[in-house]
Amino acid sequence: MSTLADRAIAALRTTHDGLAAFVRGLDSADLDRQSGASEWTVAQVLSHLGSGAEIGLATLRAALDGQEAPGQDFNHEVWDRWNAKDPEGQCKDFLVADAEIVSAYEGLDAGSRERLRIKLGFLPEPGDVALVAGMRLNEAALHAWDVRVAFDPAATVASETGGVLTDLYSGPLDFMIGFIGRSDALDDPRRATTLRVETTDPARVLGLTLGETVGFSEAPEAADVTLSLPAEAWVRLLGGRLAGEHTPASVAVTGDGITLDDLRRVFPGI
Repeated sequence: MSTLADRAIAALRTTHDGLAAFVRGLDSADLDRQSGASEWTVAQVLSHLGSGAEIGLATLRAALDGQEAPGQDFNHEVWDRWNAKDPEGQCKDFLVADAEIVSAYEGLDAGSRERLRIKLGFLPEPGDVALVAGMRLNEAALHAWDVRVAFDPAATVASETGGVLTDLYSGPLDFMIGFIGRSDALDDPRRATTLRVETTDPARVLGLTLGETVGFSEAPEAADVTLSLPAEAWVRLLGGRLAGEHTPASVAVTGDGITLDDLRRVFPGI
């Protein structure tokens, strides 16, 4: 039976293979296009993914060796080196670095996938493989969309990856919702509203509470507001990537008090 860690690692492979095949055909003009990330070109998105892969791989290897994870000095050196590359170099080196971290996760045996703990500087406690691989998947999937949407405004996240991330968000990554959600974006954040979120492909039912804080809760049976959408669109909504021109026709909010535009403001992306 596949664990959530297994599913996250498999989705990392799918995401890498799809993006790698796509960017291998890009020329210099393509790499200079504005991506779905408002401040980055396509090449800069690939650079961000590549530098993150290099840092993530060093962190994973340190955990496997029982060593301290590299610190901020190492991270800044990596970022500076990647930022200095030309667009073609950023693309070429992304292909190598991303393949390496995906292969490293795939190389973990069942025991390591269950027991390994990986220290991240911004979390109070080391995370397990499902959490850390899941965080990498979240970043990789959304930035892969940033690249694709530069060429296709109807681009989506792969449905299987959307399903894995939906389960990660309501599991080990649930802490992220309070971090990325902006409760002050609502007209009256003191008035708590719990939405019933119903996803398709795959089907999931979740509760999302908006108020002074933003977080998951039990899904109400009779909700004042219901959000219905594909799981991949749910992932993009939470990541600030569900603007009107990128919203599937099947996305619907029923009930009074919260609109889709409200939700876009609550989750502006980072």
